[in-house]
Amino acid sequence: MQQVISERLVSVSSRTALRNVTHVCFHGAWDNREARFQPCMLPVIAGIPAVIALLVLISHILRLLLPWRPTWMRPFVEEYDKPAVKDSAIRRRRWTFFTTALGTLSGMAFVLQLVAAIATWPAFDTVFPALTWLVVFGLVVAYQPKTAPYSALLVTVAQTLAQAILFANTIGTSSDTQRGVSIATIVLACSSIAAMLGMPLRDPDLPSKEISQPGSEPTFALRSPEDDLSLWQFMTVAWMMPLIRTGKKRQIEDEDVWQLAHEFQHRQLHENFRQLKGTVIQRLVRANCVDLIILTLLGLLELVANYSVPVLLQQLLSSMEDVEAPKQAAVTYAAISLGVRLVACQSGVFSLWYGRRCYERSRGEMITMLYEKTLGRKIAFQLHEGDQSGAKDTLPKSTNGLGAESDTPSLNKPAMWQKVLQRTTRLFRRPQAAKSMKEPASMGKILNLMRNDVYEVSQRFWEFQQLIIKPLSCVLSITLVVRFLGWSSLVAVLVLVVCQVINVVLARLMLHFEKRRRKATDAKLQVITQFVEAIRHLRWYGWQGAWLEQILDARQKELKLKVITNIWNLCISFVNTLGLDLTPVVAFFAYTVIAGKPLRVDVAFPAMQLFQMMTSALRDLPNLIIVMINAWVAVGRIEDFMAEPNKQEMNTEALIGDSLAVHEGSFSWPGVDKQVLRGIDLSFPEGLTVVCGEVASGKTALLQALLGELDMHEGQLIRPAEPVGYCAQTPWLQSMSIRENILFSLPYDETRYKEVLDACALTPDLAELKAGDLSLIGENGIGLSGGQRARVALARAVYSRTKILLLDDPISALDQQTAESIARKCLAGPLLHGRTVVLVTHRTDLVLDMAAQVVKVHNGKAEVLDQDAAQHENLQRIASTVSEKSVDEQAAEKQITAAVPDKFIEDEHRAHGDVKARVYWEYVKAGNIRWWAVLILALVVYRLFSTAETWYLKAWGEAYNQRSSLGLLLHRDDAGITPSGLFDDMPPPDVNIKPWLVGFLLLALGLSFTLITSQAVMIVIVYIAARRMFRDVMHKVAHATFRFYDVTPVGRLMNRMTSDIGVIDGNISNQFQAVAWLGISWLSSLIIIASVTPSFLVFSVALTVAFVFIFLQFLPTSQSLRRLEMVSLTPLMSNFGALLNGLTTVRAFCAQSRFQDRVIDVVDTFQKMDHFYWSLQAWLMYRFDALSAVSTFLITVLALVTNVSPGLTAFVLVAANKMYGQLQMSFVSVERVVELLHLDQEPAGKVTPAAWWPSMSGDIVFDKVTIKYAPHLDDALSGISFTIKGGSKTAVIGRTGSGKSTLALAMLATVLPESGRIMVDNVDLAEVDKQLLRTRLTFLAQDPVLFPGTMRQNLDPVNEHSDDACALVLQRVCERQGWDLTTKVEAGGSNLSQGQRQLVGLARAVLRRSAIIILDEATASIDRETAMQIQQVMHEEMKDSTVITIAHRLEAVRNADYCIVLGKGKILEQGPASEMLNAHQDDMVDGSGSENA
Repeated sequence: MQQVISERLVSVSSRTALRNVTHVCFHGAWDNREARFQPCMLPVIAGIPAVIALLVLISHILRLLLPWRPTWMRPFVEEYDKPAVKDSAIRRRRWTFFTTALGTLSGMAFVLQLVAAIATWPAFDTVFPALTWLVVFGLVVAYQPKTAPYSALLVTVAQTLAQAILFANTIGTSSDTQRGVSIATIVLACSSIAAMLGMPLRDPDLPSKEISQPGSEPTFALRSPEDDLSLWQFMTVAWMMPLIRTGKKRQIEDEDVWQLAHEFQHRQLHENFRQLKGTVIQRLVRANCVDLIILTLLGLLELVANYSVPVLLQQLLSSMEDVEAPKQAAVTYAAISLGVRLVACQSGVFSLWYGRRCYERSRGEMITMLYEKTLGRKIAFQLHEGDQSGAKDTLPKSTNGLGAESDTPSLNKPAMWQKVLQRTTRLFRRPQAAKSMKEPASMGKILNLMRNDVYEVSQRFWEFQQLIIKPLSCVLSITLVVRFLGWSSLVAVLVLVVCQVINVVLARLMLHFEKRRRKATDAKLQVITQFVEAIRHLRWYGWQGAWLEQILDARQKELKLKVITNIWNLCISFVNTLGLDLTPVVAFFAYTVIAGKPLRVDVAFPAMQLFQMMTSALRDLPNLIIVMINAWVAVGRIEDFMAEPNKQEMNTEALIGDSLAVHEGSFSWPGVDKQVLRGIDLSFPEGLTVVCGEVASGKTALLQALLGELDMHEGQLIRPAEPVGYCAQTPWLQSMSIRENILFSLPYDETRYKEVLDACALTPDLAELKAGDLSLIGENGIGLSGGQRARVALARAVYSRTKILLLDDPISALDQQTAESIARKCLAGPLLHGRTVVLVTHRTDLVLDMAAQVVKVHNGKAEVLDQDAAQHENLQRIASTVSEKSVDEQAAEKQITAAVPDKFIEDEHRAHGDVKARVYWEYVKAGNIRWWAVLILALVVYRLFSTAETWYLKAWGEAYNQRSSLGLLLHRDDAGITPSGLFDDMPPPDVNIKPWLVGFLLLALGLSFTLITSQAVMIVIVYIAARRMFRDVMHKVAHATFRFYDVTPVGRLMNRMTSDIGVIDGNISNQFQAVAWLGISWLSSLIIIASVTPSFLVFSVALTVAFVFIFLQFLPTSQSLRRLEMVSLTPLMSNFGALLNGLTTVRAFCAQSRFQDRVIDVVDTFQKMDHFYWSLQAWLMYRFDALSAVSTFLITVLALVTNVSPGLTAFVLVAANKMYGQLQMSFVSVERVVELLHLDQEPAGKVTPAAWWPSMSGDIVFDKVTIKYAPHLDDALSGISFTIKGGSKTAVIGRTGSGKSTLALAMLATVLPESGRIMVDNVDLAEVDKQLLRTRLTFLAQDPVLFPGTMRQNLDPVNEHSDDACALVLQRVCERQGWDLTTKVEAGGSNLSQGQRQLVGLARAVLRRSAIIILDEATASIDRETAMQIQQVMHEEMKDSTVITIAHRLEAVRNADYCIVLGKGKILEQGPASEMLNAHQDDMVDGSGSENA
């Protein structure tokens, strides 16, 4: 009997289904009240998965027939199989566990549906599922997929949803057999989906030994688990758990962080990116187009999901209000809302991952592109007025020609309407700037491009979907508003359109100031870079105060423009906010007054929902416009840099063997028209070519021309296309060990290496170092003396296998004995045999005998001298056999005698744990507590207005109908409060609507003005905090101990003064404001709702605990990664800085590829910290959003029971947790800046001497002085005592490491004695005001630091002297150079030779006329004749001063009154110079040498 009934039911159902097929409906397919589809729609739903399956099948067939794919659809970086041997194994299909499971499950589902289809034939709605499962089963059998099959997954998900819908709609009418089949099919479908989610995304047959497996301990030796994840692990970001667990246990170190996944690594990205053609933006779009398409699709999915939620909520409210609707309808809508939000949650994770991939790739591509450009670009000088004179002379001709044509129409005056039109369109037309030669990028600008402009552009790629979704959201919102409120609501839309037009005009104005602000930032970074690089010299001269003023002035200009930009931004925000708040007012006015319709509850609240959606969409549009403007400016700046000319390639067509020659060549410095070399016709034979000539004659320019670094105007340069061993006049070394500097990435050949050390006289020096040649020498060799730096640079050139060596005066800084040794063992030794060596030097007496050719350069022309003529010219008389055996010592000589520590540069400090409360307090104090109080007050008032608006709308709605609106209850967090008669006196709105509209208008205006007030206060706070913190940091750095400069690289300081200060200037203010606002909202929401429904507090506590638990899992690891990211940015800054200083050397050795590889590794390290930090954010977001979706579902149920919805409280809680996390991350930068505020400061000194101190006759007394640079280092000076009479001339000589420069620096009190006293004119230097001391003394180092600007600014940067005094000194000291006070000087004096830079330094010393002058090898790079003239000038100008000279030339002793010989920090001998010359002419320094040995 049962079977008969069952068969009849099946028969009836079959007939019903058949009828339904013939009566398919689309209109009215959904029953809102029942929350289910109409029966006539069910066949369509059953057929949708079959259609999808058919499309998938067609796509697979087409792929087999047409395997070609367009280039833009292919991944930009692919991981290829390594060995071809395994190719057969890889291609052979095999059944994995997941493949077998998937095939079994899909086969069972197909059989089940096939049986059901046969049983219900001829009903087609059961045939469709069978066809769908057949396609899935066929795909599995045909492909035997080892990785997650996306097409099968898509079909299975569609089938599961369709089956669930059919089951829910027929549950009351279907038989038990049908229900059983449906349930079994759904179970099989869900099991199939689970199997596919467990399948890997990467072929398991590919080698994976370099990839960290999910769940294993994280290590830097392996790639990220992202390369070998299952689909489920990727979706849930579960692969981050090992790093999270490590972060909870301890501070994460670099060794704990995986390498980047293959598709994120920059080596392959850079290689592929450089192959692309077009502008920077075109190349970036091509490289990331797949991600951009994915982001767009995900954005559209999220848009649909987000707009579905309020629609579903409205349906939920309607079903709850309808007493006839079944109870399960509300649950159905709530469940659908939960599903939609979970889809949006998952889409958000995917969007973040693909957006980050797009962002990180584009940023890395641009950084490596900028570095490659820097490696290849022409080293051009800044354009000077004089250089442009030629161009200016030609301008009138062209402009006159154009003017003749353009002036003709101007005779007819334009009409008034034409003038108005021109002025209007001018606002929207891109200004045509006068075409002028753009200045080459400075160091500051390049750093700014890398740090800020690259970020602006890549950030837009991350937010690409916002560019599409936000405008679409606006259009969709407006469409729904018009559809709901009628055409009269277009008046409100018109308000928004007018606001956007006003914003366009304001944005144009803001763009102008934004460009100026960026230029001001470039200028600030440039002056900070000079300050940091020259800080020692500035402190020695006592100039740091004046330099600080320059920096603070530049900073003030930047901040001023930033404030102006922020004000324009505020205007845009105000117009937008006002428009958004007035929109509902205008819309309701149009609806009630113009259209004459009543604003009832069922109209008002859905309309307000739409307005809120439109508000959230449009509120972001101004920011979107602003960031697009910033990105547009940034792209223009990057394009300008990329358009700078590259170094000219060599003309290598006429090469003969390995010859080096110039035929009738004329050259100029890059970017300068004036030729520095003219008519050069030289060939350089094998052997030694000596180049000599007076200062600035063109010797260095000749070497630069041979390297191809100069602009060649005519002639031909012939050079082999191979590396050249180049030794620059100012040695360039890297922050690594001595051995690594010498090897320069070449293989270590022990025999050759030792020969090079011996030839370059480095063996004795290395013996004194604790770590020998493995000693780290610090940034640019700060741990070595000047002579040692020169010899290491020489050793690098000699060790190389290059056939050509260009040596720019490497022996100028060496004592006679060392120079003779190098000449004998190196220049004339076997290491240079068979090589072409071009040596520039003034010390021709050492090398003339071994020279194959002597070239004299004079006024830009070169001539070859024969040996007799060379001797006859007596360019430098062969000195006496007596040599002083002294060597130049730079300021860092201290590290030699004290033995350089194993780790010279200390690791950058990283704080541990949470950001400390004192860091927040420092920022709050910097922003002025009173202003913070005003901000909190403004936010509280804003919250009150917001609450008042809610109450007002409730009263308005209830005035039409006293029925309580569930829409209000569920959408307003403070809905439980009743008006309590507050608006009882107002007339009913259906009688007189105007008072209600006026009240609503006033509340809207109050909201707008309080919001703008809070933003304006925040601008003030940011300005004050940024100005104070920057000023305090600069003061601390400027007055830190000198030890701090020794152990802190320039790149690290620059990182903190650019990146970290930039965070303080930027978004941190918005995050602080957001956290304060969300905190106020959360507390007020809890108070309001708890006052009505205390039971809600229990749920709130549980929800809070859940969110906080997840957040505490996230926070420790995220902070560690953020700190590691900031630290790893330092090497990137240092690499750019080091490259700019040593670019010529790098290019000479053809080492560009090695340096490009190094920066790629650095970018990988920096980006991986950022990547895993944001992966952690994705982990947090997924869990927060999923928990929020589930909690919303539970809250809905709670609302049904208690009649109150705390939904907004949950959302505010989520947002508050997120914002606090972002605030913590930003405060890592504040933390690093605050660290600088606590630097150890140099003692200022208690004694302020009289204005005449020190007098010309004051003695200098060293009384048993012992000095060491750090407690763990050895003595640099040990118990030395001597007296230097006031007005005398004293020579200090000694071998390398003897302590000469330590003695000089002790005179400047940069390091104080451990014991003993130094008295100057009866004042103890340990007690004296240090700043005052350094302004009264003059210390002149061998390599004086010059600054960009005029000669006048370099002679007297602090404007202490008149123009006449400066001009007089310049004429006396530098008469032969032809300079005047307006002569331009590049940064670092790069447009001057080393000798010329020393002349400028000497002119400074003469100008200051100090009572005590210390000359540290001040004439080493000056030719003998010029040096003799300067000696005469200085003798006349400084005849009354006490002069202490550290030098290697014999003239220093001959012209001295007193002589001190130092050795290993002790005085070996002292006495009158004349007596020592006469009595110890043969053994004076030999003795010292033996003792040193």
